[in-house]
Parts: sequence; structure tokens; C-alpha cells
Amino acid sequence: MNLRSEPPLRRKQRTPDFALTMDEIRAVTAFAMTSAEQVLPLFEACHPDDSRPRDALAAAAAFVHGDDRSRAQRVTAPAAHRAGREAAAPVPFHAAMAAGDAAASAYLHPLADAAQVNHILRASAHTIRVFELRPSDEYGDSVERIVDLATPLVIDVLRRYPRIGAGANRVSQLVHQLDHRLRDERTPSPRHERGAERR
Repeated sequence: MNLRSEPPLRRKQRTPDFALTMDEIRAVTAFAMTSAEQVLPLFEACHPDDSRPRDALAAAAAFVHGDDRSRAQRVTAPAAHRAGREAAAPVPFHAAMAAGDAAASAYLHPLADAAQVNHILRASAHTIRVFELRPSDEYGDSVERIVDLATPLVIDVLRRYPRIGAGANRVSQLVHQLDHRLRDERTPSPRHERGAERR
């Protein structure tokens, strides 16, 4: 009797559907990270001893600033998501999820699959949800606030993917809303140009 165990089956790699450079992925992660950074203090105000969302944003920042994608993003993203699920209230939940999604955005794939749009926009959708739950004159129009962070390069990358449908929960609906709003951008505003210069 043959007792040798079979090697684990490797998941077949899909052929990329279009070109996507590492610099383009870094631009997407920078957008997601900049969104999530706005609400991190609201998580930390509730859970000052939990560094998991901050660690996820640090891993995202390392990639944005030139490091290779690594185990850092793969480990800190789900850890931040766990921090969100363990949070005491909706605001810290969404703030932690935004941080985790920012780290996870480093693994955007060049596949013509609408689910990939979540890697581009879900961190921002969680951020907007925090703004909705904590309305303030400081935030203004929360969707437009996020749209203004998206550089022309991020919008170009988004347009390579199929449009994503609206899901049942509020975050999925916000991803859908952002998707349509950004694709309909015709001419970048001066704020887009200034944002690109800063990054």
C-alpha cells in the first residue's frame, strides 16, 4: 500500500487580462491608505492599546514608499480586520476595516473581475461610512472628500476593471457609488494635481 502523501494542489494562476505596473498598484495603495489614515484616530480613541490597524497602515506605507509587497501586508491586513470585528462599536469597526483594506490593496490583481474593485475602493468606502456615522462640518461631503484624493492614475487603473454592482450592505453600496463617481470624472481638478505632487 502506498502511504506517500500527495503534494498539495497548487491553485492555477490566471493569466493577467491587462497590464498593471507596480507603480500603478502603489498609487492605488496610496489612495486607500490616505483615506484610511483620516479615521485611524477614531479607532485608537476607543482602543488605544490595539496597534493592529496602525500596523496595517505602516505596512501599506512601506509598500507605497518603495518596498516590495511582502508578508507584512498579508499579515497586517487580516489582523486589522480582526481588530475591527473585535471593536466595541461601528465607528472603530469601520476605521479598522479601512486600515486592513489599505494594506490588502497592495495585492490588487490585473484580472477583469469586478471583485478586484474592492481592493481599490473598499478602504475608502469604510472611511466614508465612518464619516456618515460621525457627521461633522469638518468632513463636508464625504464622498467628494474621497473623490478629491483619487489621482488621475488611480482613476485610470479603476477604469480597466468591470463596474461593480451594488451589494446589500452600506459599505458595498458606497463602493458602488464611488466606482461610478470616479469613472465619470472627466477632467482632474487642480486638487488632483496637487495631490499627485505631494505623493
